[in-house]
Amino acid sequence: MSEIQIKQFRQADHDIEQVYLDRWSPRSFQEKEVPEEVLMRIFEAARWAPSANNFQPSRFIIARNKEDREQFHTFINEGNRLWCEKAPVLAVLISNKENSVHTFDAGTAWGYLSLQATKEGLITHAMGGFQREKAREVLNIPDNYDVQIVIAIGYQGEKEALPENFQTREQPSNRRPLKESIFEAKFK
Repeated sequence: MSEIQIKQFRQADHDIEQVYLDRWSPRSFQEKEVPEEVLMRIFEAARWAPSANNFQPSRFIIARNKEDREQFHTFINEGNRLWCEKAPVLAVLISNKENSVHTFDAGTAWGYLSLQATKEGLITHAMGGFQREKAREVLNIPDNYDVQIVIAIGYQGEKEALPENFQTREQPSNRRPLKESIFEAKFK
């Protein structure tokens, strides 16, 4: 989607870098492999996300071939699986629970990953709609890690390639005005 098209849906209240507006969560993926060097750059960005006490609790389990992706499909809820099956890369973000702010750090890593992906011409879509305990079992995730999200990664496809019920939702969402998110001195 071009910058002009993005502006139809998203306008910042203050001047910010365009990458923040360009990043959104499409569901239509091309069945096109992501080159290794491009994929590693997005995970490298996630690695450099801020981390409390430099604990670095985030880990990613990725699926890049058909067999591994099909294994991931076993724990992704049907509503998400219907559109994410074409994504060439799936990743599960987990975080080590030994740090009290591991979820905050994992979310930051996801944010860095998604912004770098946008800069690389990729799209990402994070999903909370999956069976966490089944993912833990299928992927052999130890108990000291929380299973956070599943991320679909790849190149954007045409919205017409999606099932009809997803096509109307295939556009960037806006955000509430900034003044509704900031409070002076106390919550109002």
